[in-house]
Amino acid sequence: MTDAVETKCVIIADEELPSGILANTAAILGITLGKQVPECVGQDVMDGSGCRHAGIISIPVPILKGNKDLLRELRRKLFEADNADLLVVDFSDVAQGCRVYSEYMQKARFTAEEEHVYLGLAIYGSKKKINKLTGSLPLLR
Repeated sequence: MTDAVETKCVIIADEELPSGILANTAAILGITLGKQVPECVGQDVMDGSGCRHAGIISIPVPILKGNKDLLRELRRKLFEADNADLLVVDFSDVAQGCRVYSEYMQKARFTAEEEHVYLGLAIYGSKKKINKLTGSLPLLR
């Protein structure tokens, strides 16, 4: 289990996306975080009727709003040396435009980083660092 006092997870999404693509972006980022940090997912829970509920993430995951320029700049900062301990997951138009993963792998191989348009980012790690990077961003509502 993660230390919720010292650890934080946020998703930042482009608020200008249509709602379906925005929801898809958040879902994909969340699934990828769950794979990368499985200790964030709590154990299964039994309810008062004896029904099992699959474990969910054990820390809050606020979804913040930004735009494509903010996402690009934030991603750049996240890959600076002093943020190397943060887990960063990105989702771009390159991935979103593909129907199967093999197509994404091929397309990404021939697309320079500066050509990606980021739809969303997920960040996991030090609460202090994440707050410094995203603390002024409003919640997506």
